[in-house]
Amino acid sequence: TATTEIYTSLFVGSVDVYKRQVRNPDDVYQLLAHSMRDLDHEVFTVLFLNSKNEILAIEELFRGTINASSVHPREVIKRALQHGAAAIICAHNHPSGNPEPSPQDRAITRELKEACRLMELAFLDHLVIGHNRYWSFAEHGEL
Repeated sequence: TATTEIYTSLFVGSVDVYKRQVRNPDDVYQLLAHSMRDLDHEVFTVLFLNSKNEILAIEELFRGTINASSVHPREVIKRALQHGAAAIICAHNHPSGNPEPSPQDRAITRELKEACRLMELAFLDHLVIGHNRYWSFAEHGEL
Protein backbone atom coordinates (compact mmCIF):
# COMPACT_ATOMS: atom_id res chain seq x y z
CA THR A 1 0.00 0.00 0.00
CA ALA A 2 1.03 3.61 -0.28
CA THR A 3 1.26 3.90 3.52
CA THR A 4 3.58 0.91 3.67
CA GLU A 5 5.75 2.27 0.86
CA ILE A 6 6.00 5.69 2.47
CA TYR A 7 6.77 4.17 5.87
CA THR A 8 9.41 1.90 4.41
CA SER A 9 11.12 4.73 2.56
CA LEU A 10 11.05 7.01 5.60
CA PHE A 11 11.96 4.54 8.31
CA VAL A 12 13.95 1.83 6.59
CA GLY A 13 15.64 3.91 3.94
CA SER A 14 16.42 2.88 0.42
CA VAL A 15 17.17 -0.73 1.36
CA ASP A 16 14.84 -3.11 -0.46
CA VAL A 17 13.24 -4.93 2.47
CA TYR A 18 10.43 -6.71 0.69
CA LYS A 19 10.91 -10.45 0.59
CA ARG A 20 13.98 -10.14 2.85
CA GLN A 21 13.96 -13.09 5.20
CA VAL A 22 13.99 -12.39 8.93
CA ARG A 23 16.10 -15.04 10.67
CA ASN A 24 16.49 -13.70 14.20
CA PRO A 25 15.85 -10.69 16.47
CA ASP A 26 19.11 -9.05 15.41
CA ASP A 27 17.83 -8.92 11.82
CA VAL A 28 14.81 -6.94 13.04
CA TYR A 29 16.98 -4.68 15.18
CA GLN A 30 19.36 -3.94 12.27
CA LEU A 31 16.39 -3.14 10.05
CA LEU A 32 14.61 -0.79 12.48
CA ALA A 33 17.18 0.58 14.95
CA HIS A 34 18.36 3.59 12.98
CA SER A 35 14.80 4.86 12.57
CA MET A 36 13.55 4.16 16.10
CA ARG A 37 16.33 4.39 18.67
CA ASP A 38 16.64 8.18 18.91
CA LEU A 39 12.97 9.18 18.75
CA ASP A 40 11.56 11.30 21.58
CA HIS A 41 8.23 9.44 21.45
CA GLU A 42 7.25 5.79 21.32
CA VAL A 43 6.44 4.14 18.02
CA PHE A 44 4.91 0.65 17.67
CA THR A 45 5.86 -1.04 14.41
CA VAL A 46 4.81 -4.40 12.99
CA LEU A 47 6.60 -6.54 10.44
CA PHE A 48 4.19 -8.71 8.47
CA LEU A 49 5.80 -11.91 7.19
CA ASN A 50 4.91 -14.74 4.84
CA SER A 51 5.32 -18.43 5.72
CA LYS A 52 9.05 -18.24 4.85
CA ASN A 53 9.51 -15.31 7.28
CA GLU A 54 10.02 -12.95 4.36
CA ILE A 55 8.83 -9.37 4.83
CA LEU A 56 5.55 -8.54 3.15
CA ALA A 57 5.16 -5.12 4.78
CA ILE A 58 6.36 -2.95 7.64
CA GLU A 59 3.94 -0.52 9.25
CA GLU A 60 3.93 1.92 12.12
CA LEU A 61 0.56 1.23 13.72
CA PHE A 62 0.66 3.28 16.93
CA ARG A 63 2.51 6.38 18.09
CA GLY A 64 2.82 8.24 21.36
CA THR A 65 2.82 6.67 24.80
CA ILE A 66 2.55 2.95 24.22
CA ASN A 67 0.39 1.30 26.85
CA ALA A 68 -2.28 -1.34 27.09
CA SER A 69 -4.99 1.09 26.01
CA SER A 70 -3.14 2.51 23.00
CA VAL A 71 -2.10 -0.72 21.24
CA HIS A 72 -5.12 -2.57 19.94
CA PRO A 73 -4.51 -6.23 19.07
CA ARG A 74 -7.54 -6.20 16.75
CA GLU A 75 -5.86 -3.53 14.58
CA VAL A 76 -2.66 -5.57 14.41
CA ILE A 77 -4.61 -8.70 13.44
CA LYS A 78 -6.70 -6.74 10.92
CA ARG A 79 -3.59 -5.46 9.15
CA ALA A 80 -2.00 -8.93 9.23
CA LEU A 81 -5.05 -10.40 7.52
CA GLN A 82 -5.10 -7.59 4.95
CA HIS A 83 -1.47 -8.35 4.09
CA GLY A 84 -2.09 -12.09 3.99
CA ALA A 85 0.61 -12.53 6.63
CA ALA A 86 1.41 -15.88 8.18
CA ALA A 87 3.43 -14.31 11.00
CA ILE A 88 4.18 -11.00 12.68
CA ILE A 89 6.99 -9.43 14.65
CA CYS A 90 6.26 -6.34 16.72
CA ALA A 91 8.78 -3.73 17.78
CA HIS A 92 8.63 -0.50 19.68
CA ASN A 93 11.17 1.91 21.06
CA HIS A 94 11.82 3.30 24.52
CA PRO A 95 12.84 6.96 24.23
CA SER A 96 14.67 6.61 27.56
CA GLY A 97 17.15 4.36 25.76
CA ASN A 98 16.63 1.50 28.21
CA PRO A 99 15.06 -1.45 26.37
CA GLU A 100 13.98 -3.31 29.52
CA PRO A 101 10.26 -4.06 29.03
CA SER A 102 7.73 -2.38 31.30
CA PRO A 103 4.77 -4.19 32.88
CA GLN A 104 2.63 -2.59 30.13
CA ASP A 105 4.95 -4.02 27.45
CA ARG A 106 4.52 -7.47 28.95
CA ALA A 107 0.73 -7.04 29.11
CA ILE A 108 0.55 -5.96 25.46
CA THR A 109 2.72 -8.89 24.46
CA ARG A 110 0.43 -11.36 26.26
CA GLU A 111 -2.64 -9.82 24.58
CA LEU A 112 -1.03 -9.95 21.14
CA LYS A 113 0.13 -13.52 21.69
CA GLU A 114 -3.42 -14.60 22.59
CA ALA A 115 -5.00 -12.71 19.67
CA CYS A 116 -2.53 -14.28 17.24
CA ARG A 117 -3.14 -17.74 18.68
CA LEU A 118 -6.89 -17.36 18.17
CA MET A 119 -6.37 -16.28 14.55
CA GLU A 120 -3.74 -18.97 13.83
CA LEU A 121 -1.13 -16.30 13.14
CA ALA A 122 2.44 -16.87 14.30
CA PHE A 123 3.62 -14.21 16.76
CA LEU A 124 7.38 -14.58 16.45
CA ASP A 125 8.71 -11.79 18.65
CA HIS A 126 8.26 -8.40 20.25
CA LEU A 127 11.40 -6.27 20.39
CA VAL A 128 11.91 -3.23 22.58
CA ILE A 129 14.52 -0.97 20.99
CA GLY A 130 16.71 1.30 23.09
CA HIS A 131 19.93 3.18 22.40
CA ASN A 132 22.24 0.76 20.60
CA ARG A 133 20.60 -2.33 22.13
CA TYR A 134 17.34 -4.23 22.18
CA TRP A 135 15.33 -6.64 24.32
CA SER A 136 13.63 -9.61 22.64
CA PHE A 137 10.67 -11.39 24.24
CA ALA A 138 11.49 -14.51 22.18
CA GLU A 139 15.16 -14.57 23.23
CA HIS A 140 14.11 -14.25 26.87
CA GLY A 141 11.61 -17.11 26.60
CA GLU A 142 8.59 -14.88 27.18
CA LEU A 143 6.68 -15.99 24.09
